[in-house]
Amino acid sequence: MSKEETSNILIIGIGNSGRKDDGLGWLMLDFIKKKFFNIDCLYRYQLQIEDAEILSHYATVVFVDATRENTENGFFFRSCHPNQGFGLSSHILEPETVLWLENKLYHKKPVAFALGIEGKEWDLSLDPSEVGLHNLSKAQDFFKNNIHLIIKNKASLIL
Repeated sequence: MSKEETSNILIIGIGNSGRKDDGLGWLMLDFIKKKFFNIDCLYRYQLQIEDAEILSHYATVVFVDATRENTENGFFFRSCHPNQGFGLSSHILEPETVLWLENKLYHKKPVAFALGIEGKEWDLSLDPSEVGLHNLSKAQDFFKNNIHLIIKNKASLIL
């Protein structure tokens, strides 16, 4: 893929690599950086108010995080929409809140998606669980096979 095809997409990996499967979002970014060198990646422990300004520079944003949610395929991929600022006073912001802030302050309104990778273990350790790594592999295959649709804002074809 050329730089022009991928330079307007940001992938934000949320997590903590020191808490087993909580690091799956960062591991996904490591994969993306190796396979798609022209996609911008941002590692976060948690989202911050300041991230709204960063989002305003991109047409497409994908938030990647581990999830405790039981998923059908070991991961989910879905549209992410602004939430009217719910949770704005919390120290932990949801992707939907950061999108709302971007829309209110910068008005660029990037298309956004959430990729949740199902994890099972959250203890202190640098080693993800076998289940988490298996689900990460599935999410990586999905991303690799569908990045062209995500970039062209045609991800509705895969949702």
